Amino acid sequence: MLKEAIYHRPKDNYAYACTKDTLHIRIRTKKIDVTNVSLLHGDPYEWKDGKWIHSSIPMTVSGTDALYDYWFVSIKPEFRRLRYGFKLEDEDETIYLGDKGFGSAPWDDVAYYFCFPFLHPNDVFDAPDWVKDTVWYQIFPERFANGDQSNDPEGTLPWGGAAPTPENFFGGDLKGVIEKIPYLKRLGISGIYFTPIFKAYSNHKYDTIDYMEIDPQFGTKEDLVELVKTCHEHGIKVMLDAVFNHSGFYFPQFQDVLENGKNSKYKNWFHTHEFPLKTEDIPNYDTFGFVPQMPKLNTQNHEVREYLLEVGRYWVREFNIDGWRLDVANEVDHQFWRDFRTEVRSIKPELYILGEIWHDSMPWLHGDQFDAVMNYPFTTNLLNLFAKQSITAKEFVWNMTTVNHMYPSTVNAVQFNLIGSHDTPRVLTEAGEDKNRLKQIFNFLLTFIGTPCIYYGDEIGLTGEQDPGCRKCMPWDESEQDLDLFTHVQTLLRLRKEVPLLGNEGTFTFLNPDQHEHVIGYTKTDGRTTILMLMNTSSLDQEYKIPFNLKGKLIKNLWTEKEYAAEASSLIEQLPPYGFTILAFEE
Repeated sequence: MLKEAIYHRPKDNYAYACTKDTLHIRIRTKKIDVTNVSLLHGDPYEWKDGKWIHSSIPMTVSGTDALYDYWFVSIKPEFRRLRYGFKLEDEDETIYLGDKGFGSAPWDDVAYYFCFPFLHPNDVFDAPDWVKDTVWYQIFPERFANGDQSNDPEGTLPWGGAAPTPENFFGGDLKGVIEKIPYLKRLGISGIYFTPIFKAYSNHKYDTIDYMEIDPQFGTKEDLVELVKTCHEHGIKVMLDAVFNHSGFYFPQFQDVLENGKNSKYKNWFHTHEFPLKTEDIPNYDTFGFVPQMPKLNTQNHEVREYLLEVGRYWVREFNIDGWRLDVANEVDHQFWRDFRTEVRSIKPELYILGEIWHDSMPWLHGDQFDAVMNYPFTTNLLNLFAKQSITAKEFVWNMTTVNHMYPSTVNAVQFNLIGSHDTPRVLTEAGEDKNRLKQIFNFLLTFIGTPCIYYGDEIGLTGEQDPGCRKCMPWDESEQDLDLFTHVQTLLRLRKEVPLLGNEGTFTFLNPDQHEHVIGYTKTDGRTTILMLMNTSSLDQEYKIPFNLKGKLIKNLWTEKEYAAEASSLIEQLPPYGFTILAFEE
């Protein structure tokens, strides 16, 4: 065994409380190196005749990536505390792993074992249950729909009459969204994520001027009340975007520092290095990137903290929103986010808190800060396979297995899975405008674990390069929409709602990627029913031998709704170019 590859830590995604009485434990080993792993476990205080009482339970492989096998077991400690170690076997040797390293035999001293001191109910990850069943739709308000031309900013262009730029305006607003709620309901959406709607200078609104006011071009607070009420009546949640890492250039407190320098009472609201402030070239104050129009807020300043915490509380308390998406969340200190969670959850315990972080985010996902992050590692892998075609089907399975093991399963169930956003090129553009490849991307997104998100217009084939190209006006003339693509997405959303195993129910498992070069397969099962998804990643016809004995079992194709009984133990599925099948059968 390659000991250097074996890894476990009694915390984070390797040992965590799944429920108030259940622990999940994982260990990582070199790929195809260890044949069996068992968990040795017992209560640290249970002894008899001077010997520690412990038991052994086998672990199963929960996934394999390019380098490692991941082993898993679920266990219910009788007294909610646990000492445990691992027995690892290959064809030639047996070794043991505990808190103090490797050994050739089990230890008599419990101090040599890993420790889960106590399973406290309030340490269980407690993301809102409703999120698991939610499909989000991201709206960039300026470009979705213009429902009230009276609030259009000066110089507003005709809807869709020009290419989007960082400076132009088309008049999208909250009234426009309200008018289009029936469209979202027909599509099957159950949550809306809005990019910022607060008063700001730009069309994207990430440069806030007033955190307590709706931008006049979007409407009024009364419009937001109506919007939230209408959404809730249609079973749609509402999540707003908060920019607490930085303010805008015209934020009054920053303007005061620009004017008064070291004499400003707000000088410590920002990370200033010297006075007077310099906005040319590289600013002499911290900003988002090097953008002088976005000065970084000092969240360790008491006044700043209280101001921003009240922002968080206010829109939940007064407008009954259901979630906060937090911009550039990894650049704000952890203690602020702990305080933020406490404050907003005290008003609405079922509020969803989503951080914008593009990398491994375990430090923010211990249950004391965020419920989830925007799952860009998921996005990258999915686009690399189907859109950019830069990886193989096998590499995709390996990479997604790595993604699945980055966090506890409790986090994965509410991870915000997206295929594009206002910060990325349109997914159809990434796919070379190949609608069949885009359909496969939607197939995976909407049958995977987590809470999926669709960027407005992707469901009807909107194209666009990197910002600002990805921020086109939503076309509302059906002659400009791909209605076949809309129906495809609509059908997937209906199936996800009707068949819980296509969402977050059951256990997810990839089929062995060595079985076929071009087909990826995975199952969802609850022990009674199994859903099998097969996807052809190539432009050629493919045959796939289903690796289950289905003879005599009733099989239903969930996409075509056809049923048939398997007459042979071995079935071959024919998959056309970029074709797929979704089969359900009883165990």
